[in-house]
Amino acid sequence: MSKPDLFLDSNALITGIISDKGAARVLLLLAEAGHISLTISEQVIAETERIIAKKQPKALPAYRTALRNTGLRILPDPTPTEVAFYKGIIQDEDDVPIVVAAMNAATDYLVTFNHRDFVDDPNVAIKSSLRIGTAGEALAWVRAQIVQSI
Repeated sequence: MSKPDLFLDSNALITGIISDKGAARVLLLLAEAGHISLTISEQVIAETERIIAKKQPKALPAYRTALRNTGLRILPDPTPTEVAFYKGIIQDEDDVPIVVAAMNAATDYLVTFNHRDFVDDPNVAIKSSLRIGTAGEALAWVRAQIVQSI
């Protein structure tokens, strides 16, 4: 079995970095230990850097170290043509590039804390063919995959 590959949006990534416990943090630690793979897009990097620089500028070096330690894969953002093609895949148009990036990554799971736009709208998962959930839901899925492979 190949390692589970999870795509983190910016709120899942930030939560995992700033929290010393919780499912998002556990996902980062599992990636550091090599048990899972993490994927993000350039947009996720830009968003997280902007948010951390605004709220906790002294935390930027720790953030960058955490990113390096996870060995995550950083993908280019989808093209404007791809984003336009998938317009309407999710209610908030600003989130279309995140869904498309996760689709392009062929990732196993899109991890987010954005319930309103991602988790609570089952059409996003159906239209994108992605598993979408919170870090806790993703962690439960990862556990099931690991147990199943034993």
